[in-house]
Amino acid sequence: MVVLDAHCDAPSQMLRLRDYGLDNSHAQVDFPKMRRGGVDASFFALYVPASMQGEQATQYALRLLEEVDRQVAAHNDMVSYARCASSVRRNKSNGKLSVILGIENASAIGESFELLREFYRRGVRYITLTHSADNQVGDSCTGNHTWGGLSPFGKELVAEMNRRRMMIDLAHSSDDTMRDVLTLSSKPVAYTHGCCRALASHKRNISDELIRGIADGGGIVCMSIYPCFLDDGFVSVLDASALEEKMWIEDEFIKSPSDPVKVKAWNDLQDELNSLPRPGVSRVVDHIEHAVGVAGIEHVGIGTDYDGIEVCPCGLEDISKFPALWEEMRRRGFGRKEISMIAGGNFLRVMRDNRR
Repeated sequence: MVVLDAHCDAPSQMLRLRDYGLDNSHAQVDFPKMRRGGVDASFFALYVPASMQGEQATQYALRLLEEVDRQVAAHNDMVSYARCASSVRRNKSNGKLSVILGIENASAIGESFELLREFYRRGVRYITLTHSADNQVGDSCTGNHTWGGLSPFGKELVAEMNRRRMMIDLAHSSDDTMRDVLTLSSKPVAYTHGCCRALASHKRNISDELIRGIADGGGIVCMSIYPCFLDDGFVSVLDASALEEKMWIEDEFIKSPSDPVKVKAWNDLQDELNSLPRPGVSRVVDHIEHAVGVAGIEHVGIGTDYDGIEVCPCGLEDISKFPALWEEMRRRGFGRKEISMIAGGNFLRVMRDNRR
């Protein structure tokens, strides 16, 4: 069984001076934790904030990529890059973890197919079209519906990504943007991190209609573990705690990641967040079960959003706890083959299908 996490924000944490070769306290992901959790591969997302546009967005993505390059090279005894499904399996057989690159927010490429090709050459294998705001490609699910779906450039980008055999990621996209992509794409698409809107009403979650649409095109819908996506009740708990009003502490840490006072303040806030009553492993599997019921077992995967979320479910505080998912799935009657498909086999198949 190959275990693959379709989305984590490790590069952003690397930029905050975290050494991924060490077992870091308060870290949701690092290479030792991946090993302990039996996670063979992870997409490391080069996340570009929605506030960045143009050259600033491109340079920030390149800076993140260079940091991942540095850490993969520094720890090449335990990890290697993977560019395709077969290289993930080859790395596993050689006893190494796999890092695969994605870009989160197409602002990183502007309107340049040359930049798209350059990022592909350097290992990027999917692009999340939007993030928290509309961009030059299309509308975000939390944006202002500037385009009513894909922009004219966005429609050209879908065709070019299909030609380049680069996967399209619909997480963060508006419903209309997703519908446009599903109409235009000749390749299977991914929704790399989110949950089922039928179970929790968060704007970031995906409707059953669109889950079916992605599955009908041969794609995959990957369930996140973010408590706010999992359960509407946790959103109320978080609001009542007033801890979100302290998120400026993270901003201060990001500005000065070597300042021990700011590091401690951020770690203390994470401890407070993880002391709240949170949904647990069973709620994650609720969403997996629902997605399987809508899409079919062949079209569901896992995309945690680790290192991009401030709080985790009870029992899944970091990536080393992944086996708890498989245990709960077995308890509910999922067989070994079904778990293997959801754990990573389905995503590897979508990777292969995009290369055809």
